[in-house]
Amino acid sequence: MRAGAAEVDITPQPGIQLAGDIGRPRRVETVADPLFAKALIVESAECRICLLSLDVCVVTELWAKEIRRRAAQQFDLDPAAVMVHALQNHSAPSMGHAAIDDASEIIPTELSWLRGGDDVYSAWAIERILEAIELAHAALEPVEVGAASGIEGRVAFNRRVVLRDGSALTNPPLADPRIRYVEGPVDPELGVVCVRNEASEIIAAVLHHTCHPTYGYPTRSVSADWPGVWSDGIREMCGPGCVPLVINGCCGNILHVDYIDPSYVSDKQRHGRLLTETTAKVMEQVIYSKQAVLDYKSEHLMLPKRQFDAQAVQAARDLLAKHPTPLWLEADPTAVSWDWIYAASLADTYERSLDEPFYDYEVQVFRIGDIAIVGVDGEPFVEAQLRIKLESPAYPTYLAHMSNSCAGYVPTAEALERGGYETRAGNWSKLAPQALDMIVEGTTKLLHEVFSAPAGILTTDEHG
Repeated sequence: MRAGAAEVDITPQPGIQLAGDIGRPRRVETVADPLFAKALIVESAECRICLLSLDVCVVTELWAKEIRRRAAQQFDLDPAAVMVHALQNHSAPSMGHAAIDDASEIIPTELSWLRGGDDVYSAWAIERILEAIELAHAALEPVEVGAASGIEGRVAFNRRVVLRDGSALTNPPLADPRIRYVEGPVDPELGVVCVRNEASEIIAAVLHHTCHPTYGYPTRSVSADWPGVWSDGIREMCGPGCVPLVINGCCGNILHVDYIDPSYVSDKQRHGRLLTETTAKVMEQVIYSKQAVLDYKSEHLMLPKRQFDAQAVQAARDLLAKHPTPLWLEADPTAVSWDWIYAASLADTYERSLDEPFYDYEVQVFRIGDIAIVGVDGEPFVEAQLRIKLESPAYPTYLAHMSNSCAGYVPTAEALERGGYETRAGNWSKLAPQALDMIVEGTTKLLHEVFSAPAGILTTDEHG
């Protein structure tokens, strides 16, 4: 095997819109720490794959396709062998619009930031992402690869709670007396894939953890959040030549806040420090190999869109008929009413679902020996990730959500019945209740296909 890794600064300039908010201007004013586009290329004689880890909130299908197209054109990569993973950092811009589709005519051109992204930033950032791929390609050298996993259960929590009346609430007040229990599980696995050159220097570390990066929300300061702190810790530990690439798991319902702990204190430095400390112990367990099966495969699932509530759709239409242009808040004339944004997104998503009743959902699998890296679209709830890991033929199996597009939240069927923020219909929640099960089934099937070849490490002694 050969591999190369590189990173390029993609920190936005002042005035660029930060994503992860609804209807509120968040123009960059300060920079707490920089953002990066990180690329890892791994190749053998027959195969080449490219993993991108981007310190942004969202990369829509439009921009992911363009990145993959140009990577294929310039570096002889199959588009299906390029994984474009957005960490979903809420203190960073988005590449493309995830709140209200580009095709919707209700948003004035001068207010395009209401759609969720920043067109100026997207066009600027893609050139730097391609530069990171180019630098990684130029740095290709013989390597050996290994992986190991550990447990870190102190920093990520399920953010949905069930209340006394049986309904669900996302991000409740700390220790709210209405809480009866936390609705779902977490994934405490911390995974590391180490790529080491012939001088025994770790040139790249793929770091898997599952948690929303929202420590900086809703300030107007750029931050790499806990992935940035973790990356800094790993670079300090492994040396300046190491490129740490974080891949964030299926954290649709996972956050860094422990809502049943009345003494919880928000601290991204602690989060990153604990991840680094656990990683140091895990890396001691890594066993390296110079030869391994390298493979990839992509599959498209046609997922049905949800049935939209007729009364909710009519209410949205009525609100938009009364206020055909954005409804500004009296208390904050620079911000648009969340109800208006929700109405615009619901009406737009419903209208498009009439012509497009299915969503084209991509699942992508990379194989490096016995290691599986799985890219899934949007924000599936963590229950899907846990099931995929249990049913996968590969160990370890690490998932990267928000890869290659943004399908929005994909809750469990039970969560959809209980309600909560992630279930409110719109462009960020548009798939049918059975979608999560279909994702699990499709991903598991693809993993079995990719790992049907003889296992992991190939040596002359073992295979003659």
